[in-house]
Amino acid sequence: MALAEEDIRFIKEHLGQWLAEQSLDKPPAVYEVELRERMVRVEEELRHQRDLMREGFAQMEKRCEQVDQRFEAIQIDMDKRFEAGRQDMRALQQRMDRFMIWSFGTTLAVGALVVSLVKFWHP
Repeated sequence: MALAEEDIRFIKEHLGQWLAEQSLDKPPAVYEVELRERMVRVEEELRHQRDLMREGFAQMEKRCEQVDQRFEAIQIDMDKRFEAGRQDMRALQQRMDRFMIWSFGTTLAVGALVVSLVKFWHP
């Protein structure tokens, strides 16, 4: 069923009024003002949200810098500990080298003494 030109014209003429009636009986001008006020409030809220997001990002950046500083401090501490460990290992290695030299010398001296005694008692 097609609409007649007269019906279409009638609908166009009364469409704004019907929409205004659906909006709690407010006339179109008041409805338009209300929409503008809502848009302003939405824009203000968006601006506020943007400011909050910037503040949040700034705090995250600050926290990341603090974490970086802490990692650097931990790295420096670890380097100091590893260096101390290396020095301890070097000292232990030197002690072991001295002990091996002393043991080798003692073994040779005792061996020479045993050989001398055996030769002296068994001609």
